[in-house]
Amino acid sequence: MMRGMFAAISGLRVHQTMLDVTANDIANVNTVGYKSERVTFKDALSQTMRGASAPGASLGGTNPAQIGLGVQLGSIDNLMSAGAIQSTGNQTDMAIQGDGWFRVTNNPGAIAANNTYYTRAGNFSRDANGDLVTADGYYLIGNTAALGAGADGKINIPANATSVSIDPKGVVTVVTPTATTTNYITLAKFPNESGLQREGGNRFSSTNNSGVPVVSTPGDATQGFGSLTTGAVEMSNVDLAQEFTNLITAQRGFQANSRVISTADDMLQELVNLKH
Repeated sequence: MMRGMFAAISGLRVHQTMLDVTANDIANVNTVGYKSERVTFKDALSQTMRGASAPGASLGGTNPAQIGLGVQLGSIDNLMSAGAIQSTGNQTDMAIQGDGWFRVTNNPGAIAANNTYYTRAGNFSRDANGDLVTADGYYLIGNTAALGAGADGKINIPANATSVSIDPKGVVTVVTPTATTTNYITLAKFPNESGLQREGGNRFSSTNNSGVPVVSTPGDATQGFGSLTTGAVEMSNVDLAQEFTNLITAQRGFQANSRVISTADDMLQELVNLKH
């Protein structure tokens, strides 16, 4: 069978993957806090027909002669650029202006690395107990002291609160008829944000290649954390113009590789018909 046919088959596979990733980005164009993805390719093995030779006394050197054997998936990269900020007017909605990720958990009684997740989706709300939670019920992690120097825990706004304020540095001040309490929203940063793993529901988890998270509170200039904007959320960072360009590129790449298979099939048909 022809090498070109198998090379074209590999091209069909990776362009299908590119189409799948692009379709997912377009589907999430209005998802709060969504981060888009990018597909890259790399060439597969090459068959060496003739090796390189060094220059001699009577003849110059020659370059290697190789035939490529197709393409393979290089990477699917997370693009962590910030999305547009959209005002909502909702007091518990928050957007991060700058670097940092909200920390959320499904086990607030024993917060640990294996049950802590990270998100840029700041559309939080209060549950029946007054705790700030995500749309899926994951608790927003706060701290009892600035710069994350205290104990981690939930952020609670009781039903009898007469005044609630959240400032750009993540200070949550709650006034009740009997007391005033202060808590601090915490953020995390990573050496390699693109190494985070998607967990669904706008959540990411750390991996071996994302690095150890640095935890502090918004506005910590020594660590480079961004500040909070309340009453707003960060929208998806999907660039529709780029995604539609990628869609056309994936379609044409798939079409071109399909044409190679058709051409190779015609050539094989000619060989079969030689005896006639």
